[in-house]
Amino acid sequence: MKAKWILSIITTLLLLAFVNPTYAAEKRELKDEFIYDLLIDRYFNKKIDNDYEVNAIDPTAFNGGDFAGLASEILFVKDMGFTALSIGPVFSTATYDGKQVIDYGEFERHFGTEEEFKALVEEIHDQDMKVIVDIPTQQLSANHIWTSEHSEWFVENKDGSLALDTANPAVQKELTSTFTEFSDNYKVDGFRLQNSDKLDSTFVKNFSKAIKNVRDSYILSDREMDETAGFDAVVLPGVEETLRAGYKNFDQGLTDVSTLMEQSKGKLIQVDSLIGSRFTADIVEVNGFPPTRWTLLLTQLLTMPGIPVIQYGSESAMNGTTPAESHQILDLAVEKELIDHITDLTSLRNSSEALRTGELNILHDEDDWLVYERSNDEETWIIAINNSSSTKSFNLSSDVIGTGQQLRGLFESDIIREDNGEYRITQDREIAEIFHVTKETKLNAAYISTLAIMYVVFMLFLWIVWRKGKQRKADVAKQKQANKMR
Repeated sequence: MKAKWILSIITTLLLLAFVNPTYAAEKRELKDEFIYDLLIDRYFNKKIDNDYEVNAIDPTAFNGGDFAGLASEILFVKDMGFTALSIGPVFSTATYDGKQVIDYGEFERHFGTEEEFKALVEEIHDQDMKVIVDIPTQQLSANHIWTSEHSEWFVENKDGSLALDTANPAVQKELTSTFTEFSDNYKVDGFRLQNSDKLDSTFVKNFSKAIKNVRDSYILSDREMDETAGFDAVVLPGVEETLRAGYKNFDQGLTDVSTLMEQSKGKLIQVDSLIGSRFTADIVEVNGFPPTRWTLLLTQLLTMPGIPVIQYGSESAMNGTTPAESHQILDLAVEKELIDHITDLTSLRNSSEALRTGELNILHDEDDWLVYERSNDEETWIIAINNSSSTKSFNLSSDVIGTGQQLRGLFESDIIREDNGEYRITQDREIAEIFHVTKETKLNAAYISTLAIMYVVFMLFLWIVWRKGKQRKADVAKQKQANKMR
């Protein structure tokens, strides 16, 4: 246990030595964000006075999560390194997921009060994170407050829910007025428009402009679509299908993934969404091993170009094939294997501009093994993902990396040096590694210095313990001698 603790400290110090400081929230742009996607009802239940007919064992009912619960357990997300929270819809609704809105002007009573929402936003901002709220417009409750006076604004869906006609100028005006006021009152940092592929393009453009005139905010899409005026980012077309197909099991081939990366800059990238099944369901279907598969995929997701979005529960490999089934209550006491891996990756990504927004260069894409470079003028990283069932080797030319360099692995602790103009990377099956490219040093001064410092500190600790133990023995002996003399 002590050895692992010391190694963890050394690794952390080395990681911090390699990278630049993280951007503060006020300086971050959307391209720098790492988004955690959740549903208020499924996060954490703190207050019981808003548990109206809650049934925690019914996946289709309200389970009790609330604003106060998210605020109280926000460090669970913060400590994993996320920079933004997408918290779903928060308005009065007929369903736990917030989609069937009844009134945009009221907060859902199961979630909490206006004061509790303000406290939540303040807590998120205090933790140097941003908050994004979903706006449903296409699956509203049949009892929506606007139906009594403006039934012509709605179209009925096959399931009985209602869709607002966002091409209607009156609807555009009302929605824009409602949410510019909301943005001004509650200081949220962005909105995600649900069913964004069904919205009128003119509405999106004008809505975005109006919101940004009130407050600098992100306007995001929730669907895979081509660029649309008004959205700051859309979900990359094909991203979920491609990543899931490539990583659900070994020997799947990653050529489609490498092609996808060429198109992912500035796009939202994700493997799950809260409108469908979980990636874990794909893994289980082919008898894969979820922790290994998730480890490889997370490495891919957090080192490729784009803006990563991870759904709540991914850190515990949450399963489920339908929305209700995949919207389980968040387990805050899960095994930490994936949590630690996410934390390591986000610590690196949040501190490295090259990994967030640097150039991409595909170096190798054969035999289920993907090797690529992320770089800018200050730093270079090599990411190697062996998605095969066998050990792989690849010679990387010094024409690419340069001469007199070394590749230091951050997770497997390998150091690869130049040999006859080449750097030979060898990886075991189902292993992902991130290499930092630095000038070659025969003796790594930083590493040796860290080891020396840790050794001195540890020996000093042992000496202090020994001295205290010796002093206690002396005190006991003196006490016994004093007792005998009485």
